[in-house]
Amino acid sequence: MEQVTGGMKQILSRVGIGSARVDTVLPKTTLSAGESVDVEVRVEGGSSEQEIDAIYFALLTRYKTDDSVRTGVIDKFQVADPFTIGPDEERTFPVTIDVPLDAPITAGRTNVWLETGLDIDWSMDPEDEDPVQVEPGPRLGAFMDALDSLGFRLRSAECEQAPGSIFPGRFVQELEFVPHAGPFAGALDELEVVPTETGTGLDVKLEIDRRGGLLSEMADIDERWSKLSFTNEDAREMESALRSEIERHA
Repeated sequence: MEQVTGGMKQILSRVGIGSARVDTVLPKTTLSAGESVDVEVRVEGGSSEQEIDAIYFALLTRYKTDDSVRTGVIDKFQVADPFTIGPDEERTFPVTIDVPLDAPITAGRTNVWLETGLDIDWSMDPEDEDPVQVEPGPRLGAFMDALDSLGFRLRSAECEQAPGSIFPGRFVQELEFVPHAGPFAGALDELEVVPTETGTGLDVKLEIDRRGGLLSEMADIDERWSKLSFTNEDAREMESALRSEIERHA
C-alpha cells in the first residue's frame, strides 16, 4: 500500500478519519434548573495536526409538533477559542455550564442530553452525547410540592411546540397531573400544567379538566383554562392559591 502523503492526511482528517476526539466529564449526571456546574472537556489529537475552530456545547431535548418529533435546543454556547492540537496531544478545558431556569425536567417522555463537539473546518465531528437528569428549580419544585400536598401525582411530561409562537424551535413542557387523594380526588379527571420561568417569577398555565358526563366531554365544556403567577418559593402559599383557583373552576 502506498504511503499517505501529508496533503492526503489533511483531507482524511477533515472528513473525520484520524480526527481529534472530544469527551466531557460531568461531576454528576443529575442537574437542577438554574444550577451552575463545573465540567471538564478533554480533547485528544488524532493522527495529524488539526486546527480546531471551536468546542461547542448544547443542551438538547425532543419536542412534538403537529406532524413530527424534532430536536430542540435548550441552550448552546461556545467554550473555547480556536486552537491547534498536535497528533496524540491531550488538552483539558475547565468549563462552567449554566443550566437554564426554564430547562424542561426529565420526567415522562422528556429526555435531556448534553452534546459536545469540535468544529473542525466546517464539520462537526466527532460528537459526544451525555444524557443528564434535570430536576426542577426552586420555584417549580415548590409548585410541584404544593400539588403533591393537594393529592396530585405526575402522570406524564412531554415537550411540545409552543402554541402560536412566531419563532421556529420554540417549545414548552406540559406536565399532566391526576388527583389520587385529597380534596379533588373524584372531582377532576386531570390537571395539565405548562410552567414558564420569567426570570422574576413562575407563570403557570392550568387546564382544569373537571369530571363530567360523555356529552360535556365531547363538547369540551368540562375544561377550564386559568393562569397563576408566583414570585417566591413558598409551597404553602402556592398550595393555597392552587386550591382556591381549582375550586373556582371545579
